[in-house]
Amino acid sequence: MPMSERSFLGLSAAGFHPVAYTQWGRDDAARTVVCVHGLTRNGRDFDPLALALASRRRVACPDVVGRGRSGWLPLPSLYGYPQYCADMAALIARLGVEEVDWVGTSMGGLIGMMLAAQPNSPIRRMVVNDVGPFIAKAGLQRIADYVGKDPVFEDLAAVESYLRFVLMGFGRLSDSCWRHMAEHSARRRPDGRYGLAYDPGIAEAFKSQPMDDVDLWAVWDRIQCPVLVLRGADSDLLTAETAQEMTRRGPGAKGGVRLVEFPHTGHAPALMSEDQIAVVRDFLLDA
Repeated sequence: MPMSERSFLGLSAAGFHPVAYTQWGRDDAARTVVCVHGLTRNGRDFDPLALALASRRRVACPDVVGRGRSGWLPLPSLYGYPQYCADMAALIARLGVEEVDWVGTSMGGLIGMMLAAQPNSPIRRMVVNDVGPFIAKAGLQRIADYVGKDPVFEDLAAVESYLRFVLMGFGRLSDSCWRHMAEHSARRRPDGRYGLAYDPGIAEAFKSQPMDDVDLWAVWDRIQCPVLVLRGADSDLLTAETAQEMTRRGPGAKGGVRLVEFPHTGHAPALMSEDQIAVVRDFLLDA
């Protein structure tokens, strides 16, 4: 399936910034899927899923500003969901479609929820991967413990070792998956060594607020589209109680929510294994 690296310009209070995205499939595909990653990740996490969808869908996997190949904002205080939502709206406009299906992991799921809750939302169907409208502060604290650090690595093997530790919640992945993530999660430093492919400044907005529970039930209750909720059975970010409540409120109150849990997985299912890909593929291709 054809794959290409593309970009567009987003706009912040400090000016324009490039937002990179990887596109899979044909421009004239019947439907378009947008896949958005977690807080410190990038769009190449979705390569296996995008490849599985690309024969029947166009798939766009952006690097949210400050991550991957996208630009960094000059003021760390500009990082936040208003900017992320504005950039994703610009991406949908660039794709030239009236509606999209959405796959969002963690932060990407929250962006999707915020967009889906808006009047006249272009989101037709949505996959929310291991995040929900209530997030306990314990899960946020674990992320805060590593986000924003700027470690230096001698080689890609060291990057991979680091990712295996901080992303152990991704579950049982093949060596090739970990290597793939390491290759796309590293940036080459001027001294020839490696750093992580995200702006450490993204942590400022994340940590600037008091570390407390996050309650977005009012957002969830406004969502109208069908939703597939994925949860790692050992997740500390999306609790079993919150996941069940999502099936009863908002789109769930109308029978529009399906919940799937993956065993031996924490935060968040990587969507790289065939069983996880199959669940997402079946939901997106079902209608």
